This record gives sequence, C-alpha cells and structure tokens, in this order.
Amino acid sequence: MQRFLSFFAFAALFVALAAFCACEGCKSPGGPDGSAPKSGSDGVPAARLYMVSDLAGALEPCGCVKDQLGGMDHFGALVTSEKEKSKASGVLSAGPLFFMDMELAADRRAQEIAKADTIAASMKSLGLLGFAPGRNDWAGGPDTLKKLTDEAAAPLVSANLEAKLPAPVKWTKKKVGAIELGIIGVAAPDKAKLPLEGVTSSPAADAVKAGVAALKKEGVQAIVVLAAVGRGEAKRIADVNPELLAILVGSTGGGGEANTTAPPAESVGDVLIVETGNHLQTVAVVDLHPREGASAGGLVKFADGTGIERIRKREELSRRIDELRVRVATWETDKSVDKKDIDARKADLATLEAERDALDKAPPPATGSYYRYAMQEIRDKLGDDAAIKAQMSAYYKKVNEANKIEFADRKPKPPAKGEPGYVGIDMCATCHEEPKKVWDKTSHAHAYATLSNQFKEFNLDCVSCHVTGYDRPGGSTVTHVDDLKDVQCEVCHGPGSLHAAKPEKVKIPVAKPTTDVCLSCHHPPHVHTFDAKVKMAEILGPGHGRPKK
Repeated sequence: MQRFLSFFAFAALFVALAAFCACEGCKSPGGPDGSAPKSGSDGVPAARLYMVSDLAGALEPCGCVKDQLGGMDHFGALVTSEKEKSKASGVLSAGPLFFMDMELAADRRAQEIAKADTIAASMKSLGLLGFAPGRNDWAGGPDTLKKLTDEAAAPLVSANLEAKLPAPVKWTKKKVGAIELGIIGVAAPDKAKLPLEGVTSSPAADAVKAGVAALKKEGVQAIVVLAAVGRGEAKRIADVNPELLAILVGSTGGGGEANTTAPPAESVGDVLIVETGNHLQTVAVVDLHPREGASAGGLVKFADGTGIERIRKREELSRRIDELRVRVATWETDKSVDKKDIDARKADLATLEAERDALDKAPPPATGSYYRYAMQEIRDKLGDDAAIKAQMSAYYKKVNEANKIEFADRKPKPPAKGEPGYVGIDMCATCHEEPKKVWDKTSHAHAYATLSNQFKEFNLDCVSCHVTGYDRPGGSTVTHVDDLKDVQCEVCHGPGSLHAAKPEKVKIPVAKPTTDVCLSCHHPPHVHTFDAKVKMAEILGPGHGRPKK
C-alpha cells in the first residue's frame, strides 16, 4: 500500500513554530470583527493556508514500519490541533487529487473509487477551498469526477480548461477569516502522457492574468494560483503576474507508488513558489499576517516574513539530519558498530539540529503585512483525527466485504507441467524444523493478522505482501490463501512442491536468497528507509542462515 524526515525533524519544526507563536503573543490580529491590527502588533495569523501537491489517491501509508510519511487522519489531526494558532484556515490542492494512476484497472475500479470517495469526504471536513486537477482525476470518468467534486464541496478551479463535465470554475473568492482570498486554477491534463478526450487547455499565464484582473475588481486581498502544470510553467506564470501571493505547483498527471521529495520553496520576484512531496508526505503551511492599512478592498502587499534563503538553508540541514538519523538507526541495530562511533554521530546530529533551530528564530518584519511559510511533515506522531479515522475505517470495512465477494471465485492458476507450486510452511517444517522456530519469532509470521485485524486482508493495496505466492502459479489470490497466509519460507526460497516431494533429488529453488527479494515489498512508499542487508540479518538465526554456537 502506498504511501506513503524523521520524527525529530517534525519535533524540531513543531518546537520552532510553538516558540514563534509564543513570541508573537496570543492576541488576535485585530478587533473582534477581524479588522487589520495596528502596525507592530503581531498576533496569531489572520488566515492559515494548508497547501497540498499531488495527493494522488494516497489515503495513508501501509504501516509496515512506524511513523511513515503520509496519512489523511494525521493531516486531519494537524489541522484540528492547530485551530487555535490562527483565526481561520483552509486547504488548497494542485495536481492529481483522487487517483494514483491515470487509468483504473477493471478489477480495481470499485476499490479505487471508494477510496476517492473517502478522500473527498475527508477534504471536505478539513475545509478544502478549491483544487486544480491532474489527468488522474478523470481516471474514473467525468461523471465520477463530478460526483467527487460535489462530495468534496469545493470547486474544481481552472481558468484555462474547456471541459463539459465537470465544468471548471475559472477562479473563485473565498473568505478565510478576515482575509478575502482569490483562488485561480490552471491545469493541463490534456498534456499528460495519456490522452484525455473532451478536455482542452489554453496558455496558463494568460488565463491567470485575466483572473487577477477580475479578482482585483472583486476586492480580494491576496491571490493564490493552483497550478497543475509543473514547476517551469508555474515560474512563467509568476513572471507575468507579479501581484500574486503564492503559486502551489502540482503535476499534469502521473502514476505509480513512487514518492517524490518536496523541492525547496523559492521566490520569483515577490511570488512564493511552493511544491510539496506527493502522497501527502508533506504539507506547505502559509500564515497571513495583515497589519494596519490591510483593510478589505484591495490587494495587500504581504512581505516574506520567513526568508526564502533561510528556508533553503533549513531544508538542506533537514536533509542532512535525516540522512544522519537513518545512519544512526541502522548502526544501532548493528552490533559490529562501536558505540563511540554512534555517540559521535549523535553529537553531530545535535549540532546540526541546533544550527537549524537557530534559523527559526528570525523576527518578522518590523512594519507592514507579511506571511510566514513552513513545510510540515505528515506523520503518525501527529495523532489521528477521530472523524477522518472513522471514515477511513468505514472505507476499509466496505472494501473488505465487497472484495471478499468479488474475488471469491478467483483461484490461483495451477503450475505448468513440471514446474513447482507452493506447499506452505507446515510442509516445509517437516524437514526444516529449526528454521521454522526462527521464523516463528519474526514479524513475517504474523503478517496476515496485521491486515485481518484492520479489515484489510482482502484489500488489493495490501494483500500481496502479506501472503505467500500471491498471484503466482500454484500460489494464492485475494481470498484463496489457505495455507499460504503470512510471509512464509517460499516467499524467499521459491515454490517448494517439487523439493518437498523429492528432497533428495530436487534442491530448494533458492537456497540462499539475496536482499533483492526483500525489496519486492520493502520499498518506498511502503517504507521510506530500509537497509535490506541489516534487516535480512534480523530474520536469521541458528539453523536459519546463522551457525549454531
């Protein structure tokens, strides 16, 4: 399952933001009517914008390791927990939102649409203000996209698209607390690799220019562009539209489980260019602080109160911190590494974190309205939003019951004549009792229960990595697992029916598996950091790849 850098990176950011809020005081940014405060009276932000690029059908990561990036319930927890840190908030999205791929396989269609329904309902509860679509959003067809748009209770915004269904809103005005926010969308789903009929796009920069002119007449105070057109085109939009506050960059479309890394934010003139990691790994947070003179009725000049160059330095430090943390975590499970070396690297970590923390203490501008920007990781340490968690649980139960019926008759193909099939660990253990004892103590021995305990054992995103011989001749299928539940011997050693029948004549198919077999499941987005060599050593024992003492 997708989806899908360390906890300490989040913790440092949380502490820095908390310190920032504390130093700015707990006063509101104005009077009870939300009017602009006097210059120099810095309170909580008048509006907070959560920005998401290329969520692409990612409801949550698979969970085979703790504290992975992603999770709609964790995003909900972040938004809910921070309500007191701003007067109002809203969510914006650019790029594919509802589906991971540009086409839906026939046997996965019902499950993928059910997941998209859950994403739409979750985004509605989080206050989605609008989204610019990617090609993937049409994967279920135009009628399905229209339904999802209605369920999300937010407009599909695109000033440069011609489409019959759903008909795009060119731009829109939303009141976020005291801020009149203009939102313009642009997209180019017809430029993605997979053709899209009935939808055409025109030049994005010109469409945005028209939107800016229209929204200025409506008295908006800030304008954000949702640009599902890629970063290069987004920069061209900024070049010819210098009055924009920010551009959220998404892709035209894409596919696959691979995760992307959030590139550093940058400025084109005074326009903030923001792009997050896909699959809800990270969320950009933009806080708006209007001051005296920022009354309704015209665009407000929000100065950069964070410092883009400082952000670049911070993100570089975060990258180095995360790399070092991975190394330390790996060394801590490797008994051959000297503890002094581990302690030295931990000291290096402390130095880097202190340097990063210092960057978060810069004061805001002395005068004038300004914005603050931060990139927030989405991790399970944030907690769960109860309402969204309930929606997700309902989705898993619904899909589990549906797939149990839908795939009841899908049986594994028999192996070709002379080729081996799968026999299961009980058969293996009749001769290999010692390896079985080692396996019993590993997480692999309980892999299937981790699904069935969560109503996920028939989920097409999950089952293949929790059973043996999935979709292989003589193996298992979605519902036909029989004696092949869990990650058994034959996942690594190959199908053993011929060896079991004549062990003295037929060798074990793969006597000494390499680490490549681990990576068939243990790869991003299922895990973000995985040292296959170290992990393989952890599942070995006396009589199973390790000599007896």
